[in-house]
Amino acid sequence: MKIKLTLIAILLLASCSTDNASTWNDMLPEYELKFSDLATTWDEGIPLGNATIGALIWQKDGDLRFSLDRADLWDLRPMANLDFENYDFKWVLEQWHNNTYEKVQQKYDAPYDNLPAPSKIPAAALEFNSKELGEIESVTLSLKDALCKIIWKNGTILTTFVHATEPIGWYRFENLKKDLSPILISPSYISNKKADKENPVTGQDLRRLEYPGGKITSTKNSHTYEQKGWNGFSYQVHTDWNKKGTTLEGNWSISSSKNDGKKTVTAKEIITNSSTINTEDELLESHKKWWASFWSKSSISIPDTILQNQWHMEMYKLGAAARRGAPPISLQSVWTADNGKLPPWKGDFHHDLNTQLSYWPTYSGNHLDAEEGFIDWLEKYKPTFKKYTSEYYNTTGLNVPGVSTLTGDPMGGWIQYAFGPTVSAWLGQHYYLHWRYSMDKDFLANKAYPWIKDVAIHLDELSVLDANGKRKLPLSSSPEIHNNARSAWFDKMSNFDLALVRWTFEKASELATELGKTEEAEQWKKIGSEWPEYAVNESGLMFTPDLSFNESHRHFSHLMAIHPLGLLDYSNGKEQQQIIDKTIANLDKTGSSQWVGYSFSWLGNLKARAFDGEGAAKALKDFATSFVLPNSFHVNGDQSGTGKSNFTYRPFTLEGNFAFAAGIQEMLIQSHTGTVKLFPAIPKDWNDVSFQQLRTEGAFLISARKEKGSTTLVKIVSEKGGILKLENPFTSKNLEINGSENYEWIGTVLVVETKPNTTITIQ
Repeated sequence: MKIKLTLIAILLLASCSTDNASTWNDMLPEYELKFSDLATTWDEGIPLGNATIGALIWQKDGDLRFSLDRADLWDLRPMANLDFENYDFKWVLEQWHNNTYEKVQQKYDAPYDNLPAPSKIPAAALEFNSKELGEIESVTLSLKDALCKIIWKNGTILTTFVHATEPIGWYRFENLKKDLSPILISPSYISNKKADKENPVTGQDLRRLEYPGGKITSTKNSHTYEQKGWNGFSYQVHTDWNKKGTTLEGNWSISSSKNDGKKTVTAKEIITNSSTINTEDELLESHKKWWASFWSKSSISIPDTILQNQWHMEMYKLGAAARRGAPPISLQSVWTADNGKLPPWKGDFHHDLNTQLSYWPTYSGNHLDAEEGFIDWLEKYKPTFKKYTSEYYNTTGLNVPGVSTLTGDPMGGWIQYAFGPTVSAWLGQHYYLHWRYSMDKDFLANKAYPWIKDVAIHLDELSVLDANGKRKLPLSSSPEIHNNARSAWFDKMSNFDLALVRWTFEKASELATELGKTEEAEQWKKIGSEWPEYAVNESGLMFTPDLSFNESHRHFSHLMAIHPLGLLDYSNGKEQQQIIDKTIANLDKTGSSQWVGYSFSWLGNLKARAFDGEGAAKALKDFATSFVLPNSFHVNGDQSGTGKSNFTYRPFTLEGNFAFAAGIQEMLIQSHTGTVKLFPAIPKDWNDVSFQQLRTEGAFLISARKEKGSTTLVKIVSEKGGILKLENPFTSKNLEINGSENYEWIGTVLVVETKPNTTITIQ
């Protein structure tokens, strides 16, 4: 299968006249993901979705196939052996000290690998006997409006989409020369197929769930599939269609129902109700309107077409995978494996990296509404997390299982990370960033500070004193160093845990001060000062004071203080600059043999924070050219055959994709220090670069363009007012500033006083 990502119209802000503000918002890039044929594997299918339902469009055994999915289809049976009443963190600590850690591995690690559930599960598939339609001329995904179009050489055209906001999929065949109708196919819960070797990475056989056979009921123009799962859970898939002349038009939906006595609207009812309210054209129009709004939030134009195209694919997937009112982004979101198996790593929520990276681009990318779905989920299951914290850690604060189900319950696994002591701290950064990028005082008071305060209480109560009188955690780890061996726990603080602890108390104090809670602010500041310094040697940041970074590893857990937490930063002087430079140099020196795709995306962000534009661009290009499939899915292993990594497998997960998008944005704009920097980390030969409406801390939307190597225009929209600090991106201070008369220069920083909902232009 050949791939071509075609640029139909590129955003060139350099062509915008400075006196026509509307041009900043009216120029939308139009991209197409275009193929000469359908993919022949599910993980290379055309992805469609709305964060609740999704589809992959591909061909299986020559027939057109829609792999259907819904985000809340989960087998939620409790993970066996999770007995915190008798086997809590204190028990784990005892086994570690007694050198009997194999008991912990058998109790908490093995069940995750050996048992099929809890797990995300697939829905069903629609197939069309398309062999009789002959050869395909083209397969296209229009990113602008999330429409997939397939054209056959005989003139038949299929247009299909998953509606942007409704749990409805739609398809229309035109110019049909042969009779055609969909076949509804259930997953292989019951199958004569020989089971493959069991592996949580490649996926366990669906039959191990031991579901009863589902029931498919058909009429002349419809199919309905009913499937029962564990403990009364069930779901329904429905499609119906009409044929008029040479046109076949249909819809599909998926509904789920728990055994909780609550009535749910079935998939069949969803389709019926929608048909009475909307015509197919009205559905299409509202779908296009949502996507037009999505793309209007922000855009970029960079001269590297590989990076430019990949950024648009990542933002498209973000729009298809993240919403308020839907579950957060899991490992595969609404694109569960359609291969008779459970998804890689059970499609769960990994909070030792995966969910965190997935939301990185929402902040500067001006898609806070997409990120709010994650916050809502964390808030909804906060009681579940507190129960886990109380039972396992015996603290009154807040922690989160590092590997969790749809409903926030722990799943076990390598417990250094699945039950890690600082998981809630990293998740707390999303609360903090949402506050800083939105400046929403209600959010600060009701959600951000309460979350971070509860994390601080947990860490305070859990901590003990070391031989030097400094605080430490009883056991510390650094994902995923030494995997799940006893040696993966450390008696001394890892830089990973230490950075998250330091960040928590620093931000707890900052937010308490913002809310006028002076005593609490002083309390958190004092506790924050009682922890040790980072472990540093001649090569930069270490894993722990006793363990240097001396091996290639996929997870850059030791350098959390640099990125994403920003505790060590170039803005803090030469000493920290040297630590950062040495750490990244050592990262480069040890090499990428044990890296996966997200490692390269993360490296791109790190290089950007160090103002290394060439290094950032190279890392991100390595990701885009070696660790993604033709449809842009990140599959962890090196697919290029160029030896960038010894990992060459292909389990699909999304975090590397979204971290890539964040890396591009980090090259174009940074605001984490309180001072906005424009084009801080772009390669020297990127002479013509522009972006519109990227968001900064302080709730400013900024558009800027660079022409022939020089910045020529900056536009600032202040949502909430306040002081904007802007590192001068121009070659002179002799500027024309419109929209504010209250500004001054402090060195090279332009300090502008802004009012809410005002626009400032600088040229």
